[in-house]
Amino acid sequence: MTFLQFSVYLFEKGGSVSSLPAVSFQQISQILELTDQLEISREVVEIPLSPESPGVIHRLANGKIEIVVDADMPFDEWLQAVPQKIQMLMPDDSLSE
Repeated sequence: MTFLQFSVYLFEKGGSVSSLPAVSFQQISQILELTDQLEISREVVEIPLSPESPGVIHRLANGKIEIVVDADMPFDEWLQAVPQKIQMLMPDDSLSE
């Protein structure tokens, strides 16, 4: 994603600058480790680089799961709640390939 695409994405989402400037590679890796444990294909997961307040985990119109890190909550605390929130989105069929 280019800076311009990122800026447009933020504008469309109504995003704002937060206390957490960007989601780090390490944080993305931790999120993907969780989705791997849930046997969710990485192809159906989108993690924006910009955190938002509040963070959100929801299904996009294209069927993918968007995981937006919460800007105000400590990352490790937020991460503990991610599996339950993802499982609430899961249909009876699996998202794994």
